[in-house]
Amino acid sequence: MGKKLQGTMMLLLTALIWGSSFVAQRAGMEYIGPFTFNGIRSLIGGLVLIPVIFLFSKNKTAQEKKEELTEDEKKAGKKTLLLGGILCGIVLFAASSLQQIGMVYTTAGKAGFITALYIVLVPILGVFIRKKVKPIVWLCVILAVAGLYLLCMTDGLSLGQGDLLVLLCAFAFSIHILVIDYFAPRTDGVALSCIQFFVCGILSLFPMFLAETPVWSAILDCWIPILYAGVLSCGVAYTLQILAQKHTDPTVASLLLSLESVFAAIAGAIILHEQLAPRELAGCVLMFAAIIIAQLPSKTEREAAEDSK
Repeated sequence: MGKKLQGTMMLLLTALIWGSSFVAQRAGMEYIGPFTFNGIRSLIGGLVLIPVIFLFSKNKTAQEKKEELTEDEKKAGKKTLLLGGILCGIVLFAASSLQQIGMVYTTAGKAGFITALYIVLVPILGVFIRKKVKPIVWLCVILAVAGLYLLCMTDGLSLGQGDLLVLLCAFAFSIHILVIDYFAPRTDGVALSCIQFFVCGILSLFPMFLAETPVWSAILDCWIPILYAGVLSCGVAYTLQILAQKHTDPTVASLLLSLESVFAAIAGAIILHEQLAPRELAGCVLMFAAIIIAQLPSKTEREAAEDSK
């Protein structure tokens, strides 16, 4: 199997894991509160990534020796890693909390598509930090808004509580991606993710004990959804993404990962027996079209790619 095909298969598996994790999150809500679920799964995710860091550190150490980093550069790198991990963890806590609470009031399928709107929102929010927006993105915004209307607004212009919370979650994830976009090139990606999961998990513990009453028996009753979300969604899927993107074009990678929303709807229908009305399905199609079109390279980007070959 070629490396490109291997990378494609790994990204498809990542999208499948992330898409079906919406079902795990929805199922977990039947037993425990959103902050309890988030806190435990995030801490598990952080623990799972520790051995991955050690695995990657062997190659990283050899690379550092070649680059001959000074002690000051190493200290600066550690500070950047810690700061980035804390900031990413805070934003991730806000995003995942909104998503988890929202999923108490909406379906896994809807949550998957609404969350995926971050792909359209990221370039728009990028305007505020002086990043250029492709003209086609504005068409995607119109398609996404139309799709959101068909999917969520069933009673006039009212947006359901769960759908609104997940929409706010999509905005928060957009900010999360921009923060990662700043720190990821400056530090180790796996270590950054590990720290952010621990920060998110620790922050979730405060509202867990203040607003909820976690019971061990209830936590043990939903150990499968928690482990799925913690081990597979946080740990395994993230590692697969890192390994796969070494051999995959970024545009192709983002297109493959956007299938997460489709897998969420399929998993919700098969496992939770969630059904979407024809109007809601039409909304999903429009939103997915917006997600795909937003990631297609512009003429300038295609010409630049051709010149670099």
